[in-house]
Amino acid sequence: MSDVSPANESQRIKTLWRVAWTLATLFIVQVLVCGFSLLPVVLLWLRLVGWTAASPTGVRAIVFSFSIVPSYTLFALCLMVLSALSTRATGWRTIPNLQMPIRDLGWPLLNWARYMVAIHVVRVLAGTLFRGSPIWTAYLRLNGARIGRGVYVNTLSISDHNLLEFGDNVVIGADVHLSGHTVEGGVVKTGTVRLGHSVTIGLGSMIEIDVEAGPGCQVGALSMVPKHARLKAGALYVGIPVKRLD
Repeated sequence: MSDVSPANESQRIKTLWRVAWTLATLFIVQVLVCGFSLLPVVLLWLRLVGWTAASPTGVRAIVFSFSIVPSYTLFALCLMVLSALSTRATGWRTIPNLQMPIRDLGWPLLNWARYMVAIHVVRVLAGTLFRGSPIWTAYLRLNGARIGRGVYVNTLSISDHNLLEFGDNVVIGADVHLSGHTVEGGVVKTGTVRLGHSVTIGLGSMIEIDVEAGPGCQVGALSMVPKHARLKAGALYVGIPVKRLD
């Protein structure tokens, strides 16, 4: 006789269905995003093949060699735009101020997971090319972040974009880890990160969830700002965890 009750069996089937649907839709969306991002590159190369069909082998080799970097740049730009538009269209976002047990595999957690995968794909395939540039900032904004003018983001370790709020002239240094989620005891917890105008985050620092930094605040390099921290305007903070320097 089975020890599994009908209710538990039904719950397990529903969970498996949610996971299967999540994986299927994630795969389909990413295939479409990457495929449409590659389409302009494929069309370009088909034109190049036609234009150089009668050319000597050496000339064709030179043309194709010099086309690789522009082609990859075109793919990366298309990927950033289409990925951000796809997450908007599907509603894949991180819900703020939520606790999501991993074992339950509920819809909010699975939607969050799909959002993270979409961000990771862009980070790997396009992030290293554009990070620290206005194009990277534009992608973060298009993907849900609320970002002011003159913002400089020189890190790829940034996620949960829709939970990020940056004022004007914010500077985020290299290798800063900044996200709107943390995992504790098998539970994913989320919270908004708000940085006022002219805030500077030093390289290699970590900013946890539900952090607010007042205008002109500075966080030194290799520092850690714990969750729920409130940093005063114009102050300098350093250390693990950070402490204010007078």
